[in-house]
Amino acid sequence: MARAPRLTESAGAVFAVLAEAGSATRPQLASMAGLSKPTVSSAVAELEGVRLAAHSGTSSGGTGRSAAVYRLGPAAGAVLAVDLGPALTRVRGCALDGTLLAEATGSRAAAADVVREALDALPGDAPLRTIVVAVGDVTPPGKRGAGVRPATAKAGPVFDAVAVALPPGVPVHLENNVNCAALAELHEGAARGRDTFGYLRIGVGIGLGIVVGGRVLRGANGAAGELARLPYPWAEGRKPGHEALEDYMGARALLRRAAEVWQQADGPCPRSTDRLLALARKGSAPARAVLDRHAVDVGRLAAAVIAVLDPGLVVLGGGTGADPRLLPGVRAEVERLSWPTEVVSSTVGDLGTVVGAARLAVARGVQTVTEAARAKD
Repeated sequence: MARAPRLTESAGAVFAVLAEAGSATRPQLASMAGLSKPTVSSAVAELEGVRLAAHSGTSSGGTGRSAAVYRLGPAAGAVLAVDLGPALTRVRGCALDGTLLAEATGSRAAAADVVREALDALPGDAPLRTIVVAVGDVTPPGKRGAGVRPATAKAGPVFDAVAVALPPGVPVHLENNVNCAALAELHEGAARGRDTFGYLRIGVGIGLGIVVGGRVLRGANGAAGELARLPYPWAEGRKPGHEALEDYMGARALLRRAAEVWQQADGPCPRSTDRLLALARKGSAPARAVLDRHAVDVGRLAAAVIAVLDPGLVVLGGGTGADPRLLPGVRAEVERLSWPTEVVSSTVGDLGTVVGAARLAVARGVQTVTEAARAKD
């Protein structure tokens, strides 16, 4: 990994706002960075000298004067985001201004090959600044580097399989996949304009992304939102089991319930939640009945989340949870059990995790460059 050049403090600040803006003139950079125009001119010259910024044209103002427009230079580099999903691996490579440079998708079994495909598609002269890997597991807070691993054995094997494809020397950050999807909803999805909400994912498993004040709440152990660990069942004479709530609400249980009510006259019993949802959309009575019951369960879980967080907004995501058919039933159960809370479906869909991971990777990459800034003499 190419080391970021050492910068003055002002050059680091200008680099950060230029990455956020994508392109800007020097007066615009001065306004966004809160620096004087002479200081910005000096900072831009410094960034151009080390190829972290580049001239990209001119902009005409209302007075007829033109101003030079700048963008990130070729030495700014790129970042990689990897979503190790339960079925698919999705990878995105982005410039530090968020521009998509490469993407690849493939099976979970071929995760390392998918990562290599995306890496090969990145510009050869763009140093790789950081890598964010989203996993369906608890991620230890504050740890990064070659030795980092998920906190439990759940995602360990697939992460180890991917790690062999990651370039040595590049910082690696792990993040929970639900937290990444929550970030995508915050910036690009159903929670835009809201700085506090809960992202409730219902799919193969269950999970909660908690956003408070525009930031993801991770918890002391990196385990905030691990709904699978809620005690279940909680009833007299019944002992809660380990992750029993996820066993009750996950995709396998949903298909098992479908099999219990399916009749020969209903046609072939669905073997995937996608098929079950498709049948419900076509009007299949047993499929609709199974999903209606599932919506009530999801509504009860949402009500439990609301009772603790009072987030004002709950976004339903995941392979099952994001289906609009569940929304009325979930809303009805929340209204019955809790105080008024807006409940909406995800708008970022299956790409949410990799989109959020890419956004996090960009922020980490910019930080990698600006951390090289040193105070001016």
